[in-house]
Amino acid sequence: MENSAVPIYNRLMSATVLNHSSRQAFLVGLAIAISGAILFSAKAIVAKLIYRYPVDPVTLIAFRMIFSLPFFAAVAVWKSKTETPLSNSDCGRIVVLGLLGYYLSSFLDFIGLQYISAGLERLILFLTPSFVLLISVLFLKKKIGALEWMALGTSYLGTVFVFIHDARTGGANVALGGTFVLASAVSYALYLLLSGELVRRVGAMRLVAYAMCVSSAACIGQFFLLRPVSMLVQPYQIYGLSLINAVLCTVLPVFMTMIAVARIGAATASQAGMVGPVSTLFMGALILGEPITAIQLAGTALVLSGVYLLSRKKI
Repeated sequence: MENSAVPIYNRLMSATVLNHSSRQAFLVGLAIAISGAILFSAKAIVAKLIYRYPVDPVTLIAFRMIFSLPFFAAVAVWKSKTETPLSNSDCGRIVVLGLLGYYLSSFLDFIGLQYISAGLERLILFLTPSFVLLISVLFLKKKIGALEWMALGTSYLGTVFVFIHDARTGGANVALGGTFVLASAVSYALYLLLSGELVRRVGAMRLVAYAMCVSSAACIGQFFLLRPVSMLVQPYQIYGLSLINAVLCTVLPVFMTMIAVARIGAATASQAGMVGPVSTLFMGALILGEPITAIQLAGTALVLSGVYLLSRKKI
C-alpha cells in the first residue's frame, strides 16, 4: 500500500509545483503589463514638463523619435534578417499604418497636451476601444449589443465629467486641446482596425518595429521641413526629458506590452492597462501639481468601468 501511494503523492506534488509556477508566471506577466501601462501613460507627464520650455509639438515629437529610432531600427534590422521578406503590398500597408498610428496619432496628441491636463488627455485616449467599436458598427456593419452600448455610455459620461471640470478651471482652450486628443484617439483606433490582419501575418514585434521606423522618419522629416536646424540646439533639460520620453515612455512600454501579451494574453494585458489613467491622474498631481477632485475621480472610475465592460466582449 505504501509503495502504491508514492506515484500518487509524486503526481500531486508535481501538479502543485506546476500550478505554483504557472501562477508565478502569470503574476510576473501582470506586473510587466501594469508597469508598461504606467510608463506609457507617463508620456503625458513628460510632455507637460517639456512644454515648460520654449518647445512646440513639432520639436517635441522629433526629439522623441530621434532618441527612440535606434532601438526600433535595431529590432527592424534583426527581424529583416531572421524572418521571411515582406511583399510590396505589406510594405505599403506598414507605411500607411506607421503614418496613421504612430505619426499622426502622436502628433495630434502632443498638440492637444498643450491645452489640457495630463489626466484628461489619458482619459480621452482611453476611449480608443470604444472608437474601434463605433467604427466597426458604422463602416463594417458590426452589430452592437446592450452591454456594449452600456459600456460606451459609461465611458463617455466619465469623460464628459472630467472635461466639464477642466473647461471650468482651464479656460476656453480645453475644448481645442480635447478635440486634438480626440482626433488622436480616432486615428489610433483606425490603426488598430487596419492592423488586425497584418499583425497576424507579419508578427507584432516586426510590425511595431517597422511602423515605428516609418513614424520616426515622418516626425524627423517634418521637423527639418518646418523648423530650422538651429532648433536642434536646446537646453540640456530638453535632451534629458526627451530621452526619458523616448526610452522609458515609448520603447520600453511597447516591448513590455508585447512580452505581457505573450505571457498572459491580450485580454488580460489590456485590462491591466486600465491602471494608465489612474496613474496619470496621480502622477499629474505629484509631479505637475494638477489638482485631484471628486469629479475627476468619479469620471475616471466611469471611464475605467466602461473600458472594463468593453474588455469583456470581443471587438
